[in-house]
Amino acid sequence: MSNNMNEIEFPTVSYDEWKETAIKSLKGKPFESLFTKTIEGITLQPLYTQEMLIEKLRDELEKQVSTIRSLKASDSVQAAQTIYGDNEEQFFDRLKDSVERGNGIITIDSRVLEWNDENLNELAKYLVETPFKLLVESDRILDVFSKIPEADREKVKGYVIAKDAVELEGYPNVRTFAADTVPYHYEGAHVVQELALSLAHAAKYAEKSESFESFVNKFFVHFAIDTHFFQEIAKLRAFKVLWKAFAKAYNAEAVPVPVLAETSLRSFSKYDIYVNLLRAGNEAFAALIGGADAITVYPYDVLTKPTDQSIRIARNVVLVLKEESFVDDVLDPAGGSYFIETLTREYVEKAWELFLQIQEAGGIDEFEKSGKLQSALEEVYKTRIQQVETRKHSLIGTNIYANPADELQTETNPLYADIKRLAVPFETLREQYAKANPKIGILTFGKLKDFKPRADFVEGFFATAGVVPVESGEIESIEEAKNWLQQTDADYVVIAATNDQTKEIVPALLEGKKESVILDVAGKFPEEEQEWLSKGLNGFIYLGQNIVEKLTALLESLKEVQR
Repeated sequence: MSNNMNEIEFPTVSYDEWKETAIKSLKGKPFESLFTKTIEGITLQPLYTQEMLIEKLRDELEKQVSTIRSLKASDSVQAAQTIYGDNEEQFFDRLKDSVERGNGIITIDSRVLEWNDENLNELAKYLVETPFKLLVESDRILDVFSKIPEADREKVKGYVIAKDAVELEGYPNVRTFAADTVPYHYEGAHVVQELALSLAHAAKYAEKSESFESFVNKFFVHFAIDTHFFQEIAKLRAFKVLWKAFAKAYNAEAVPVPVLAETSLRSFSKYDIYVNLLRAGNEAFAALIGGADAITVYPYDVLTKPTDQSIRIARNVVLVLKEESFVDDVLDPAGGSYFIETLTREYVEKAWELFLQIQEAGGIDEFEKSGKLQSALEEVYKTRIQQVETRKHSLIGTNIYANPADELQTETNPLYADIKRLAVPFETLREQYAKANPKIGILTFGKLKDFKPRADFVEGFFATAGVVPVESGEIESIEEAKNWLQQTDADYVVIAATNDQTKEIVPALLEGKKESVILDVAGKFPEEEQEWLSKGLNGFIYLGQNIVEKLTALLESLKEVQR
């Protein structure tokens, strides 16, 4: 058998042959349905092949791969665990434990403690021995650098992320020129915008520096990594290509600069929190493959209150990926992938174009003052929210496969309360529906096989608001349906049946419906819609509908009825 296996050869299939087979598999759907338009305006194709790359493009990709591989700033990725604590004792205990258990870069959010001379002196001891990433929201924490003896200052290595660049004399190994794109990320920015803005910040710092060399020695970039796995890999790779072009524009040689990454909280939810663990793992792996030099992974319960367990798991995500996947041993793991290479190149082209527009507007500061940046980010954010509310973008455990049994969470970790997370509209719905506590029923008409698909859809629809509707059970006659509708104590009822059955029973049910019951239909019925609405039907529940708008409007209607 082994000899036969060695002799087996698989025939080479052309793109046209693959396309023909794909069209047959689509069973009438257009081939174009396999193409995906991203929020950046890039079309993702269903298949990428070598034949699709013309000779010139192949040469460009070879240069692209070479650039990416030559601009790796470190030999190995480091975990950059954030340190949390309710008080000084817990904070420093966790800091010590974090370093002992493999945290290569201690990440400190200045808001986590009230800083004073005593705890700053304690922190200073760690900064001498361990690299750090300092998120400066309170300038008081910057006094830690005055606590470090002058003889030790050259040993201090780290990164300072502040709204304005911090000048530190006597600390040659502390980088303070941060192209921090994370705030823009949480305002809704897409990949192209993040890349362009990173260059715009670089230009701002470069122009204020004595020389390009002095600028580079202080510069680094800070990205949030979203759940779009391949796009995020391409983002980090694209930055290195853009960085080379940026340096060339200043007639300088491109030297590697550190790329710091953190898992994005944009898709995190306060419900079904273990899905956050999957999201963070996915994002961390993308950052590793993309070539990040340091990765911060947020604990799965960070939106409420991280625990020792969740903190340990978050740290171990990077350590396990680093030690067990062997990806860290490969210089450019994504290099050579037709899909990722093409996506990288497209991001480079679009981001450079946007960067030039920002510079023509007077640079990043003027671009922000003009309101153009905020307007652009708001537009992207609205699109993201709409995609989530209509389920064009899935947030598992939030807008789909939600668990109504999850305990209501009304508090948010103040460190992250202002982040524009995509799950917030659904979390708000849960709070509102828990307070209103409406009684919701599903009138399931016909046999189980007839109504089950739509009944399940309706249940999933309301699960996003933490509500479990009560089903009527099999009802097989119009008279029985009328009786159930008269006797139910539900404030709101959805009819779940086949199309033909729905058309048959709705007119009859509307004739004798109690005014106190709000009645909806599962499915879309464009021909009957106006007639049914005129006779007292409230509306419809269907696939592709804006869930938040529908459930918010329903809640208002329920309040009117209850009055």
